Amino acid sequence: MTEAPGNEPEHKDEKWITTDSRILSDEELKMLQKQDQKLVTEFKRNKLELEAGRYWDLFYKRNSTNFFKDRHWTSREFEEIKRMLSENRQVKLLEAGCGVGNAFFPMLEECSNLYVYACDFSPRAVQFVRVLKPSGYLLFRDYGIYDWAMLRFSPGSKISENFYVRQDGTRAYYFAKETMEMLVKKTGFRVVSNEYVMRETINHKKNIKVPRVFLQGKYQKESR
Repeated sequence: MTEAPGNEPEHKDEKWITTDSRILSDEELKMLQKQDQKLVTEFKRNKLELEAGRYWDLFYKRNSTNFFKDRHWTSREFEEIKRMLSENRQVKLLEAGCGVGNAFFPMLEECSNLYVYACDFSPRAVQFVRVLKPSGYLLFRDYGIYDWAMLRFSPGSKISENFYVRQDGTRAYYFAKETMEMLVKKTGFRVVSNEYVMRETINHKKNIKVPRVFLQGKYQKESR
């Protein structure tokens, strides 16, 4: 189906997957370097670390379940989940950092045999349990380095390398694949895949292109 002239969609996403981080333009490099001119003070950095859960609690108190959209892409992006949901058996899933369930609620709608364990920084968001059997999979997707949101932080927002604080006190970390690989190997996981998912969101009305970057990985717990 083709769009009639003049009826083009305002937003369009283009996606590709790569093992390399995004190459920044000179202007974007200047944006990143400008952040290093002023970092978050040590006092504020320690306060943010100690009170991280409280800030997320306040976030969910303000926004309830209305801030994040349901993530219907989860079973599409991870074939392991899609395959398990299609099987005629009970499937158990743990989501760490589940928020208010925007990822697992759409999956529960797809599969009546799915049982979800969920945990999060914020007690207001969800009660938690933690379980993963040997040979189980950790499926990961979060912001990657050089995502547009990372570049837009103003001086005084940077806590440390790739780690920033928003105006409301919540924090955001932008993952490099080397960092994630080191973390999972250190905790007993085998790297199955570890890639950047690149998207370019185009706003035709404003004539701008916004680069979005996610790190997506699959890591298998080693058998002991």
